[in-house]
Amino acid sequence: MKKSDLKPLIDTPFGYTLSLISGKWKMVILYLLDEYKVIRYNELQRKIGSITYKMLSSQLKELEENKLINRKEYPSIPPKVEYSLTKKGKSLIPILDEMCKWGSKERPDLVKYIELDSIC
Repeated sequence: MKKSDLKPLIDTPFGYTLSLISGKWKMVILYLLDEYKVIRYNELQRKIGSITYKMLSSQLKELEENKLINRKEYPSIPPKVEYSLTKKGKSLIPILDEMCKWGSKERPDLVKYIELDSIC
């Protein structure tokens, strides 16, 4: 195979998948949405902990643009916004579960620091 025959990674199914879930917080957000089904912005921020307002907004916007999450805004004061997984977003959960199982196997010392039901 010649070097010129190789596709850029982004032009492969693997690259596409990575582009959807890459980012420091996207997989955490997807997992939390899977666990809680519907969650409001402030609650999501509290559950994650150390994420900034700007970063959470950015990650949510990207996930919404990629049709992995739904954003439902209610006309009220103060504004009420809820997030949930789309069918496409739910289809990624088994992949994330497998990544978590692999990590648990490779680094069993980390398992004691997490609640398996909530993260893996």
